[in-house]
Amino acid sequence: MTVNAHKWQFSPRFRRNAFGWKSDAPIQRIKEALTEIKQVARKEPVLAAEGAILLLEKLSPALAQVDSSSGALGSAVNRAIEALAPIIGKPNVEQTVRQRWLERLWQAIQDDGIPYLEYLGDFWGELCAIPDIASAWADEFMPVVEQAWSPQSSGHGYFKGTTACLSALCAAGRYEELLALLEKARFKWWEDRRWGVKALVAMSKNVEALQYAEDSKGLNAPLSQIAQACEEILLSLGQADEAYARYALDANQHTTNLATFRAIAKKYPHKPAEEILRDLVASHPGTEGKWFAAAKEAGLFEFAIELATLNPTDTRTLIRAARDFAGKRPDFALSSGMAALRWIAKGECYEITGADVLDAYSTVMQAAAAAGIPEDQIKGQICQLILPSEVNGPFMAKILKYQLLC
Repeated sequence: MTVNAHKWQFSPRFRRNAFGWKSDAPIQRIKEALTEIKQVARKEPVLAAEGAILLLEKLSPALAQVDSSSGALGSAVNRAIEALAPIIGKPNVEQTVRQRWLERLWQAIQDDGIPYLEYLGDFWGELCAIPDIASAWADEFMPVVEQAWSPQSSGHGYFKGTTACLSALCAAGRYEELLALLEKARFKWWEDRRWGVKALVAMSKNVEALQYAEDSKGLNAPLSQIAQACEEILLSLGQADEAYARYALDANQHTTNLATFRAIAKKYPHKPAEEILRDLVASHPGTEGKWFAAAKEAGLFEFAIELATLNPTDTRTLIRAARDFAGKRPDFALSSGMAALRWIAKGECYEITGADVLDAYSTVMQAAAAAGIPEDQIKGQICQLILPSEVNGPFMAKILKYQLLC
């Protein structure tokens, strides 16, 4: 079967305006298309590359009516681009074929009004596959970039091919020209200057690359991304201690504190877990309780309780910890459960219910029994927590009146 005769199952699903405003269906269709293309790539890489290009051409017109305000659809498209770029870049084809592929992709970027394909410019050098083709595209883009960045330009310095130009220059090994071009930019924008860092690293000018990245900091600059670039340079040089001290905490910020801790611990296995956690806690004063889960995960149970005592901690996280460890670490479970009751009483909780209070109470009593602590002693301590003066004291007293009788 020839490339042109192949019938892609995803193709009719991505007709123009194929989707309504909800993003669930298009995200699922993108995943299905990626699966289909990847399966073909195992045996027919050139055909898979054609399919990847076809999908990228169809994406923006098909998604034109979808509500992308949540960011989920944009993230799905970016992940698709990351997966498709190597599929397009790897096949060994004639230069005329690759040139035709690149022209189709560039046209898709130009026609992309949302834009969804902006991220594709990051991979332009990879898509070119060989330095000569990358150099030719850089020559085509450079005059337009220079014009857009010119002080005499009436626009805002924006050109859809700017990132593609910088990527092509880097892939072509024209590092000095890339750096010279960046000097003409109107603003120090990290999205552009990161290519200068890549160029300096490629030239083995690591000290200059670090300074170049540091000089990119400013108002609204993505400090975490800059820190990631600097950290990567130092780690590649074997300077892990300096990388940790200067950049680790800023470079590894994730959506949860536990994920942040795990990322740093994975990169710096020689660092004690408690040292990493204490540094993280110190860098976020006033949020000590939010690091409870990370401390528990690291097996730092005493430190976890210390954190849960210092600052409000999610009560359901505390209750779950008490339930999970009631049998194997009753002292920790008991402290976790008591901390949960304490923060519930003080009103430091979100949409707490009577079931949550009963759950916390039962885990405390289970842990106390496992620890060999008399039931009356624990009940007395709980009574001291739910005084009428506390925000949720009366509510908790009503829920537990038959259990406590206090």
